Amino acid sequence: MKARWPSSRSILRQRSAVMRLPRRDPGGAGQTSATRTVGESMLAAVSDPLAAELRDARARTLLLVQDLDEGQWMGPRLPIVNPLLWEVGHLGWFQEFWTLRHARGRPPLLPDGDALYDSAKVAHDTRWDLPLLTRPAVLAYLERVLGAALETLGTAPERAAYFHRLALFHEDMHDEAFTYTRQTLGYPAPAFPAGRPAPGGGPLPGDVEVPGGRFLLGATHDEPFVFDNEKWAHPVEVAPFRIARAPVTNEQFAAFVEDGGYRQERHWSAAGWRWRAETGAKHPAYWHPAAGGRWLVRHFAELSPLGAHQPVIHVCWFEADAYCRWAERRLPTEAEWELAAATPHKRRFPWGDDPPDEERANLDGRAGGPVEVGCHPAGDSAAGCRQMLGNVWEWTASDFQPYPGFVADPYKEYSLPWFATLHKVLRGGCWATRGRLLRNTWRNFYPPDRRDVLAGFRTCSPDTGPA
Repeated sequence: MKARWPSSRSILRQRSAVMRLPRRDPGGAGQTSATRTVGESMLAAVSDPLAAELRDARARTLLLVQDLDEGQWMGPRLPIVNPLLWEVGHLGWFQEFWTLRHARGRPPLLPDGDALYDSAKVAHDTRWDLPLLTRPAVLAYLERVLGAALETLGTAPERAAYFHRLALFHEDMHDEAFTYTRQTLGYPAPAFPAGRPAPGGGPLPGDVEVPGGRFLLGATHDEPFVFDNEKWAHPVEVAPFRIARAPVTNEQFAAFVEDGGYRQERHWSAAGWRWRAETGAKHPAYWHPAAGGRWLVRHFAELSPLGAHQPVIHVCWFEADAYCRWAERRLPTEAEWELAAATPHKRRFPWGDDPPDEERANLDGRAGGPVEVGCHPAGDSAAGCRQMLGNVWEWTASDFQPYPGFVADPYKEYSLPWFATLHKVLRGGCWATRGRLLRNTWRNFYPPDRRDVLAGFRTCSPDTGPA
């Protein structure tokens, strides 16, 4: 496909409204075992693992949207969300475009689909005004596209399997976006299938020492699917450093808030202080002060006491940076983060090469939200860091830039447009991320003012690391 580039303003809004697109299914309010039965029924009699994953992703999409009413499907016009009616249609359009039209040369199923659902062409603030498919029609379109895509699996051309995986991971990431959109708009918690209680718990203070050295940053060629911004592994020198064993907790961040951290300019970068002044932020998004010096937090539609040992979440990069300045710490670079997760021997996951499961990481929505930072000891990296995959995305100090020799993949809009504007790299995934999506090399990226996404951070000692 010949890329058509949106305007810079349109690009910023599109990126701000959707998690950057690209794997594994593992309690909380609103979870039901009945939903799992529905999801499992969709996977019945599917022998092809990729077909099963595609059906699983679609079941997750439907779980996240079908309980909402017509008004919620449209929602308010905000720069950080999409109307769900548009976004659901976009999922079908993307899968159809890449797996059927691009890979196999088929004609479009919708005569005006490109004009309605191509995010590279449709400006974000117009998506509420378009003549979109009705809710029944868009759900029927999703079903038709998935059925046609599944029929083509295992047929020539073989390269088409790449585009099926692209569509799968694209849907997984939009499903995470649906999750935090529901949080942003105060909708009820999704009824994710509940997993077993997370092993472990409590706080996990202290640092681990990472020797540093020469390290291959990025993905290697034996990885079955990677996105273009992970390509390819290249040598970097990393100085010895000390990094926290766990992400910063609510209790730790509350000390910063209660010490006047949001009122004192000296803790903020110039850009961060401008953001704080313009937004009037006094504490993390969704925190509410309560009697007796306590804090409540809104989790979807419900207020509950703030979990002291859970990681702070829904903080932007500016807030993370200000906390570090107050605490006399710093954010890790993405090379430091990946080395602490993978070791110089390039483990695929922090614990080794076995895929994520519910013993090792809080993923796939199983817990319904963050768990305490001491949970999941089986997922520790060789360096001794916990929860480097799952629970909360982790901001790093690094700007999002291409690796040496970068070449855009066929879906050129995935990474290339975002190198030109300030985005910060996040690593590790969160409690709502699908496990099949992740590996130690996976890079997420957002502007430094985004606090609606499911992000927290961990810190490093300022006496170690980059000069």
